[in-house]
Amino acid sequence: MECRYFGQCGSCTLHALNYKEQIEYKKNKIALLFESLHVQEFDCFTCEDSHYRSRAEFRIWHEKEHLSYAIGGIEKKETVCIAQCPKVDIKIYHLMEPLLKVIEKNSMLKERLFSIEFLVTEKDVLVTMIYHKPLSQEWDAAANMLESMFSLHVIGRSHKVQRILSQNFVEDCVLVDGKTYIYHVIEGGFSQPNRAINTQMINWVYRHLDNCHDLLELYCGYGNFTIPLSQKFHKVLATEISKSSIKSALKNCELNHVSHIAFLRMSAEELTSALKKEREFNRLKDVNLDAYTFSHVFVDPPRSGMDIQSLAFIAQFETIIYISCNPITLKRDLEILTQDFTIEHFALFDQFPHTEHIESGVILKRI
Repeated sequence: MECRYFGQCGSCTLHALNYKEQIEYKKNKIALLFESLHVQEFDCFTCEDSHYRSRAEFRIWHEKEHLSYAIGGIEKKETVCIAQCPKVDIKIYHLMEPLLKVIEKNSMLKERLFSIEFLVTEKDVLVTMIYHKPLSQEWDAAANMLESMFSLHVIGRSHKVQRILSQNFVEDCVLVDGKTYIYHVIEGGFSQPNRAINTQMINWVYRHLDNCHDLLELYCGYGNFTIPLSQKFHKVLATEISKSSIKSALKNCELNHVSHIAFLRMSAEELTSALKKEREFNRLKDVNLDAYTFSHVFVDPPRSGMDIQSLAFIAQFETIIYISCNPITLKRDLEILTQDFTIEHFALFDQFPHTEHIESGVILKRI
């Protein structure tokens, strides 16, 4: 990938290495970090090193009558103004400049515009414009013009206000084991930013599933992993704390004609307490936890990893599937789990080329 902002932008910190060298660097880093856990072999999944991000956010820089996209620079507190970013999906790449030029000429769209978020799939383009001012029907009329001009969906956000003009989601699909799954990905919710790597992650887990009975998933989001993996299990219980994500997950089950997944709006800590019968929850009144025979537990925690109680909880299952966005906290958690489990499969997923970020997948079996 070539970018005129290499050396200025604070995002692509590995730009001095070509993509092959970046992969070797990351593989060596993982091998060294997990050497004490005897991880000697692991799968490595790569992607195109440009136009791989389907989700991106840019601040808007105002300089007199001119607008620019702005990102953080290498130096702390430094801002770099850009016109394009070759990391983003080709649809976003070609939209960035013309979109901003139209906004620049319209005072209603331009005034106090703070940032723009892009979310794209093969089918849809969704643009969220975030303001430091109230939004009214007058803004709607101007934003409708953007929808017609660029064939996209626009959402306006300001303090405690969300204005949806046509729809607040994009429709995505993923191919797993020869079957296509459809998702509605809601604006503002978490979604995997690299669609190609996301597909590889799901398929990697799917291929390594065996001796399946029922599945418990923590941090399920909109059902990205849940729905394809459910095809291997009799029943699935999945939890998520985000209300909008649960709503989206239920919709995605309808879209894919899946009926054997129960979604709960609960934290991992709350579910742990419920399964231990330490507390009763109204949200569980229609769910018979005793009816599940969990053979596998799937976790995809935030960068902070798992807390001690949750680690102790997942250690009661025979198979643990752990997706991690932080190898440091992953190693910390594996040091505890490998007292009772062996690492059967390990994978590196290069979700963000040109950066230090490493996504990992681990499947553990009870010793």
